[in-house]
Amino acid sequence: MSLIHQFLGDETFDPFLSMINKCPVLSTPTDWKETKDAHVFISDLPGLKKDDIKVQVVEGRILQICGERKNENEDDKNIKCHRIERCRGKFQRRFRLPENAKVEQVKAHMENGVLVVNIPKQEVKKPQTKLIPIDGN
Repeated sequence: MSLIHQFLGDETFDPFLSMINKCPVLSTPTDWKETKDAHVFISDLPGLKKDDIKVQVVEGRILQICGERKNENEDDKNIKCHRIERCRGKFQRRFRLPENAKVEQVKAHMENGVLVVNIPKQEVKKPQTKLIPIDGN
């Protein structure tokens, strides 16, 4: 796959990457905030419903948010699309969770195209330091 680069002053413009960066479904903009009690992930997923999205903890400590925006006119042969600019396709975001995340208590909520994932925190016990005696003089 070749990418077309166009130079604009000191910046490089890549149309493919520009499209991904502008497409909220493909880039899935997500904020990760940490409060004293939880890790909170907020993802903008305009136009999607909760049934279009899957939230999972995989490989023990990785939060995975994935889904797909489908082309609603794909199967209707009576519709002729003249222009399609809204992004479609599958997306996936993955975040490695810290040790203090209670991965068994993850909760997710979706409202008005905004997904909020709340992961409570637990206190992580620091390993004890053990002093090792040194033999000899």
